[in-house]
Amino acid sequence: MSGFFIKSPSLGRKPKTQVGIKKKKAVKGAAGDVPALKRKRKQFKNEEIESDSEAEGDKETAKAESGSESDTEDETPQEKRLRLTKQYLAELEAQEREKKESDELLNDAISHRLHEEVLEQAGKLQKQVASDYQEPSLDDMHVLRGHQLSTTCLVISPDNKHVFSASKDCSIIKWNIDSRKKEHVIPGGRKGTENKHKGHTAHVLCLAISSDGKFLASGCRNKVIHIWDPSTCELLHTFKGHRDAISGLSFRRNSHQLFSSSHDRSVKIWDLDEMAYVETLFGHQDSITGIDSLTRERAITCGGRDGTIRIWKVVEESQLVFHGHQGSIDCVQLVNEGHFISGADDGSIALWSVMKKKPSCILHNAHSNSTNERIVDENWITSVGALQSTDLVASAGSKDGNIRLWQCGKDFKTLTPLFKIPIIGFVNALKFSNDGSMLVAGVGQEHKLGRWWRIKEAKNSIVIIKLKKKEQET
Repeated sequence: MSGFFIKSPSLGRKPKTQVGIKKKKAVKGAAGDVPALKRKRKQFKNEEIESDSEAEGDKETAKAESGSESDTEDETPQEKRLRLTKQYLAELEAQEREKKESDELLNDAISHRLHEEVLEQAGKLQKQVASDYQEPSLDDMHVLRGHQLSTTCLVISPDNKHVFSASKDCSIIKWNIDSRKKEHVIPGGRKGTENKHKGHTAHVLCLAISSDGKFLASGCRNKVIHIWDPSTCELLHTFKGHRDAISGLSFRRNSHQLFSSSHDRSVKIWDLDEMAYVETLFGHQDSITGIDSLTRERAITCGGRDGTIRIWKVVEESQLVFHGHQGSIDCVQLVNEGHFISGADDGSIALWSVMKKKPSCILHNAHSNSTNERIVDENWITSVGALQSTDLVASAGSKDGNIRLWQCGKDFKTLTPLFKIPIIGFVNALKFSNDGSMLVAGVGQEHKLGRWWRIKEAKNSIVIIKLKKKEQET
């Protein structure tokens, strides 16, 4: 037991070093040297990473990519459907936004067009275009010859590709505007061959074409109205009923209702869908010299030496009577549903409103070469034309050698001269194209209704005058 309390001889002494065992020293750069490793890592990071923001961006991108991949991989079918649904709804929303913007533009265009149509129906539309046109040069005028005698009337097709002209030689010619050549000729026949000849055998005084280009109507001194197919120039029907020369023809716009006027002082209405006569209107006290119509079921006529212009309201079975010229009123043209222009053999042209019985504006000696209104030239107004629903009108002064273009003032209360177009001969007809790109004149050596004068230097022809706007100058 005593040995239990005896101290161990190793206590209090230094332990002896074991033979063959040496203490390891820290080697510089070894794996166990932690401070050296840290310094190297810091130096490595300073060399490779230029900025903390780039590092953070790369980390965020990597996290986002890994996050999205992990989210896509980890999402359940229900979450996937929800994600695709949100994506589809976002695409639909973008499409609807684009559609809404395009619809707004379309609605603006439609509302503008509807507003114009409302004004046009009310007779208040007046587009300001007259001041945009420049005076045409000789290069803008093209003379097409084909008639043997004076050209008396003409019409332009609704598509502005063809012109139909008629003459004292009883023929009708279809012209191609682009090629400036004849496409078809309906020859005139001799007097006494009415039963054999498919065409006119007397002076053709008037032409009209429907707004859809389906029917062409022609009237002559033989009291008959022929209806033609404009595309083939085949005769479709012949109307008889007037007791004197047919002086004017006009189709109601957007319909096949035809108005005809005659030297027998009557106006007749025809239905071309049924090829039937409808009714006759009476009121003028002298030969009717011209007629025109637009969209409404009404027509306007001038009564020559009875000194009146009449608007025939077919539905109301009434008429409006207008006075203003001192001489025979030989031509009339509607500018819009509420205003019209007329010309007389006293050399005056007048602007009218359907709401007033007297002209809003009248110019005496409109084609006179003299500044003194008391000096009356023998230049009566043989024809007038209007670019519909605008402020641009034209007039021809018999044999004065000029077509004059005018600008209508506000509310059609003034007429301002724009420029003159030189023409040698009697200008018996004037027509603007629907788009205002040209004015076509029917020219002859004689007046369409007589042989009071004969200008030998003139050419029996039609003249196509190209109208250019000032911004189109080249």
